[in-house]
Amino acid sequence: MRKERKHYTGEEKVAILRRHLLDKVPVSDLCDELGLQPTVFYRWQKEFFENGAAAFQGKSRPDHQAEQQRIEFLQKKIQSKDEVLAELMAEHIALKKRRRRSRPKTRCWPN
Repeated sequence: MRKERKHYTGEEKVAILRRHLLDKVPVSDLCDELGLQPTVFYRWQKEFFENGAAAFQGKSRPDHQAEQQRIEFLQKKIQSKDEVLAELMAEHIALKKRRRRSRPKTRCWPN
């Protein structure tokens, strides 16, 4: 029967790496204890060191400049749509006025 794979969380992986790096537990002992392949452990270690700089970056919000550009773009789009709508409304009103003037006058009831 096939053994289920254990899926480690990021915190668990860091704890395992910490045991090796700080507590000086040999990789072979950790792998035997946890049922890990050494290649998996070394892959985690490589990923940890490659992405370690992210831990020291500020926890700031996403790029405000990109957000601001998107907001300005959408505001301009709304403004242009409002202008087109205003032109259409003015044309509609003018058309209704022309129709009223050109329509023959009819009486609703006889004299």
